[in-house]
Amino acid sequence: MIHHFHPSILREYDIRGPVGSLLGHDDAHAVGRSFATRVRRAGGGRVAVGRDGRLSSPELEAALVEGLRTGGVDVVRIGLGPTPMLYHAEATLGVDGGIQVTGSHNPSGHNGFKLMLGHRSFFGDDVQDLARLAAAGDWTEGAGTVQDVDIQGAYVSRLLDVRPVAARVGWDTGNGAAGPVIAALTARLPGGHHLLHAQVDGHFPNHHPDPSEEGNLADLKALVLERGLDCGFAFDGDGDRIGAVDGRGRAVRADLLLALLAQPVLRDLPGATIIADVKSSAALFDRVCELGGRPVMWKSGHSSIKSRMLHEDAPIAGELSGHIFFAHRWYGFDDAQYAAVRLLELLGETGATLADLVDALPRYHATPELRFAVDPASRVRVVDEVLARLAARGAAVERVDGARVTTADGWWLLRASNTESLLTVRAEARDEAGLARLLAEVDAQLAASGVERPPD
Repeated sequence: MIHHFHPSILREYDIRGPVGSLLGHDDAHAVGRSFATRVRRAGGGRVAVGRDGRLSSPELEAALVEGLRTGGVDVVRIGLGPTPMLYHAEATLGVDGGIQVTGSHNPSGHNGFKLMLGHRSFFGDDVQDLARLAAAGDWTEGAGTVQDVDIQGAYVSRLLDVRPVAARVGWDTGNGAAGPVIAALTARLPGGHHLLHAQVDGHFPNHHPDPSEEGNLADLKALVLERGLDCGFAFDGDGDRIGAVDGRGRAVRADLLLALLAQPVLRDLPGATIIADVKSSAALFDRVCELGGRPVMWKSGHSSIKSRMLHEDAPIAGELSGHIFFAHRWYGFDDAQYAAVRLLELLGETGATLADLVDALPRYHATPELRFAVDPASRVRVVDEVLARLAARGAAVERVDGARVTTADGWWLLRASNTESLLTVRAEARDEAGLARLLAEVDAQLAASGVERPPD
């Protein structure tokens, strides 16, 4: 028996695509068979499996579990919950790997799989190897068992191993998989808590569950302002990315949240390495230096960041998109629920509000992450051409992930998406005039390569 995946669902960091047209029951079964083969050939035999709240997740999970079982792996099913709960299960249940059935922040009709093997991210060549094994029918055989385990209570109790302030907080789970965990968590947190869209609903009837898009924070902003709350937190569809709103109703980007969370980490671990992706603000890197830490800029992508954390023995890391990773007092994975309680702990330790802490950081003028579609053949070519022109003129360029160019005004970034036919632009300056000049430079570089950036 062999199986061929559609190449487009084999992403850099996971397997993901539209259900029905490119991803279905047979694909899920084949993922299980191939992953079981990798687990067994690595000397393992048990895998934890969880799922998000998308309409297609139960069917895909069932096919995945059957594939794992037929491949000779014992399965520990933890049921519906956020991806970090699956990561927690993988770290604590004595298993050899983990798979979450999730479409993350993608449209409601999409779904996929995030994988871990041996407590490490499973991505890049590993994903391609699953396809190779399936295409060759090179699968182990067996008759694994299936065990259902309720881990939510243990996960929530572990989240509460902090000292949070008794704040008044809004929580918007966007009808995603984090809803039940946040309901259980806030029932045990001190203070007053107000939940929005906590009912899991794969139709996502209120707004798309992507807190990195400020428009999706409108309900949370309104709640914070109407109720006079101290702050608010939002979560993506599978609960591994966080968004935040301060008491003045302002969105607080994840790179600035990391700048705040770095303070107690560096107090406990002086001189430690803090990793952030190439899209992150200069305010973050400067703040880490001020606190005596060692900032490291790295490529975007949760699997890349986790791997770099291990390499650098870094206690905390983050991405502009909302992934914040904790090895300090945690397990090394990205967890939006844990980021929220660590922020509440920080408020208690400092006696300040989130708005006060943000206002104490240097103020820059920055664009959001500007992403736009290009012809697939142009995605990498454009960045390479821009890098060549920048090198010819001796520009100050960080090449860790695309081109991050530093000028007298600030910096601008152009990078190609690792998973889609998109280019990403971001810029940050000390004032609006400088920001306009940076964007004009980006646009000139794009035009020189025959690409036009859509209007903001």
